[in-house]
Amino acid sequence: MPARPTPASRRTVLRGAAVTPLAGLGLTACGPGAGAAGAPKPTAPVQLGAESEVAKGGATLYREHNVVVSRDDDGTLKAYSTICTHAGCAINRLQGTTLICPCHGSEFDARTGKVLQAPATEPLNELPVKVAKGRIVAGPEA
Repeated sequence: MPARPTPASRRTVLRGAAVTPLAGLGLTACGPGAGAAGAPKPTAPVQLGAESEVAKGGATLYREHNVVVSRDDDGTLKAYSTICTHAGCAINRLQGTTLICPCHGSEFDARTGKVLQAPATEPLNELPVKVAKGRIVAGPEA
């Protein structure tokens, strides 16, 4: 004699109802192109701000351009794309000199681009950076 299917519990029905509306929203918190600007790094030089915005030993996050700029103790500037190398999310948080990805919690050193905490395994992409007329410029041909 075949087994009779058991009726769905109230919990199963409610859980399914809660998840179903989200399926059609097209939410893409992660993946290549996700995030604020959607580009992994600038494709042209971008002006970021005044040179004075980045203190020695510190870093400044430019969310609207997906770039972080740091300054070594000797005054040298470095710039990195802030698109997470794990799943392509735009990193939107800088705590001291640590970048924290909102999607899965990967952490990166804003001074070196190196991974500090998984799930990311690849460092951030370094960008050319210079100062022109007192302004920080990062990206290709910067």
